[in-house]
Amino acid sequence: MIKYVFGPVPSRRLGISLGLDIIPFKTCSLNCIYCECGKTTDLTIQRKSYFDYKELISQLKEILNRGDRINYITFSGSGEPLLNKDIGKIIKEIKTLTNIKIAILTNGTLLYDENIIKEILQVDMILPSLDAADDITFRKINNPHKSLKIEKIINGLIKFRKIYKNKIWLEVFIVEGINDSGEPLKKIHDTIKEIKPDRVQLNSLDRPPAFDNVKSVDIKKLEMIKEEWIDIKNVEIIKRIRTRREIKSFSQNLENSILNTIRRRPLTIDDLENLTGMKRVEIYKYIDVLEREKKIFEKIVDNKIFFKIIK
Repeated sequence: MIKYVFGPVPSRRLGISLGLDIIPFKTCSLNCIYCECGKTTDLTIQRKSYFDYKELISQLKEILNRGDRINYITFSGSGEPLLNKDIGKIIKEIKTLTNIKIAILTNGTLLYDENIIKEILQVDMILPSLDAADDITFRKINNPHKSLKIEKIINGLIKFRKIYKNKIWLEVFIVEGINDSGEPLKKIHDTIKEIKPDRVQLNSLDRPPAFDNVKSVDIKKLEMIKEEWIDIKNVEIIKRIRTRREIKSFSQNLENSILNTIRRRPLTIDDLENLTGMKRVEIYKYIDVLEREKKIFEKIVDNKIFFKIIK
């Protein structure tokens, strides 16, 4: 049974991603109010060997031997992967098996730890998150382990950026009424400028959260934040679009063109970029609506992600 490896699955950020889940369900250093996996059951910053990592390597070999095209092997899952103290050993083993790029999805809370930094320097991309830059907002949104301080986390991210030479894509999760305006939002902006990530990804609630009364901001709010952050490079929105009304300057002609073209033959996002002349971030807004209406779906075919018509 494949226990620690899942996929490959389509990923908007990473293409075709093979996931590694190296932490027990909901073992984390945060208990974020918006988490779509539910509430944290083991709130900790203690790193452990949760299983014999050689078992994961064996499972990974089995999948790699199939010869599937994979863009990234991604440490993700439903907990904080840096809590597994064998992650450095796992990365070294993967490097002996394949040239496929490695990414880590992390909440970023442990990147002040010099030992952890040494363990992960060889991966190709780090995707940390930062939802607050002041202690009050940090505790409202992220419910951290009692020993974690936001200033230490931020200093760790700044230091890590100076040492780590590969890509850092920083995700900021926006929650209505908490970090979507005023001083909390300004502090996040100013902190991002200090961290200097390669890309900033704005996100908001898309599925039922861990806690009640957590509200998503609409796409217009995310677009406004993006426009306000014009002095930060490569800010993009990754929240899924639910209705046509959420698309700025909605074009029925473009939607029809996408749908009619896919109806003739399955297409990749690269195909749609070339055919429409639009950027993929705009095309995905229309894709969101068509998927939600169950008119199209994503499928990996011939080692590529295609959009196909639902008949």
